[in-house]
Amino acid sequence: MGAVAGDGGVCRVILPHYAMDDLLAMLAWEHAGAERDDAPFETLVELSRAYFNGQVVDFSPAGCDLPAAGTFTGAVYRSCREIPHGQTMSYSGLARKIGREDAARAVATAMSKNPVPLVVPCHRVVYADGSPGGFSAAGGEALKARMLELERRAAGRARGDSVTSH
Repeated sequence: MGAVAGDGGVCRVILPHYAMDDLLAMLAWEHAGAERDDAPFETLVELSRAYFNGQVVDFSPAGCDLPAAGTFTGAVYRSCREIPHGQTMSYSGLARKIGREDAARAVATAMSKNPVPLVVPCHRVVYADGSPGGFSAAGGEALKARMLELERRAAGRARGDSVTSH
């Protein structure tokens, strides 16, 4: 997993998938001139480990450089951050939530360009029929489905539900 931060906070997150050399090369290409410094990411690393170890996690403390709140994408990302761990919302539901009932496709486009997955949990946005929809992170829809299942199990344990594996 990799990340980049600027003055406004985390501006890029790459989910676990790549070999370290490939990840570093990708980040160097995307963010030329960035210098390696793990200190700004201590909270993000701690939260990410907890998340992938099956705990209910709120990534708000990680800090994030989002588009301005008054922009369409800024509104979409902020509303997406409000979807609770272990729950999903449809693209059309998220469009309604920001007052743009006619903008489900534009919401899907914004989600596909989300530079900070986990911090903006775009994996929680699904098709209206409940199927996962696309996922632009490496691993695609299979990773999205695994993340949603991980969250459902974590949320169930947090509520005290019995959780089994098949």
